[in-house]
Amino acid sequence: MTTTQSPSPSPSADSWDPQLYLRFREHRTRPAVELLDRVRLDAPPAIVYDVGCGPGTITRLLTERFPGAEVHGVDSSEEMLRTAAGIAPGAAFHQEDIRSWRPAGRADLLFANSLFHLVPDHHDILRRMVDDLAPRGVLAVQMPVCHDAPWHRLMRETLEGGGPDGGPLGPPDLLRSLGRRHTLDAAGYYGLLAGPGVDADVWSTEYLHVLSGPDPVWTWVEAAGLRPVVDGLSAAEFDVFRETYRDRLRVAYPSLPDGRTLFPFRRLFVVARRR
Repeated sequence: MTTTQSPSPSPSADSWDPQLYLRFREHRTRPAVELLDRVRLDAPPAIVYDVGCGPGTITRLLTERFPGAEVHGVDSSEEMLRTAAGIAPGAAFHQEDIRSWRPAGRADLLFANSLFHLVPDHHDILRRMVDDLAPRGVLAVQMPVCHDAPWHRLMRETLEGGGPDGGPLGPPDLLRSLGRRHTLDAAGYYGLLAGPGVDADVWSTEYLHVLSGPDPVWTWVEAAGLRPVVDGLSAAEFDVFRETYRDRLRVAYPSLPDGRTLFPFRRLFVVARRR
């Protein structure tokens, strides 16, 4: 298969750093592997999409799991896609905005790992993706559940009081967006997707990641969870935010005597299958 990219990048596509995202590759890949293990297909798939493919580690996993399939990776970031093309050379890649993207034809598997927590109002997108499945096709989704996590709460608190004279840092729309809970609970996703012609399996898992290196929680969050902040602040504002937020993360996630850091992280999984 050839590697292709469509010509319409998103405004902030080049701000993603694939190498930063890959620093905790093993931790980030594990949920995708566990999600893939729950995918049940009646026959080997012909068309597979990795939606929000990032640097291509999961795309490569899909090409290895389904060697006879036509595997596509979809992402908005040109930098991510450039890295993905090297990691998963057997896939075709497309630069698209997930909010308007549709597969070229009916897909046997739509796989979205760690994407939709970054997409506000994604519920209609998920329903549309189920409609884009072939008969007996599967939508498999994994997303962090982070709104109540200390790192996310501290991020909001730093923005709320990090500006001049203790006022807000950044535009009001940024604070409003981060204050919204973009993900549903398990029952909410079941109600969203299950129904006539569709079976849904929904569950959640809390991982206890054992991280090493200096400021590992900051490094983790910087790679993906901080995207709205990076895109919403000026360079000078982000410098102010980073100094305060990183100090707060050190207190919330202290190092163990051996230098490692424990980082609890909850994720929600959805497997929806057309009958």
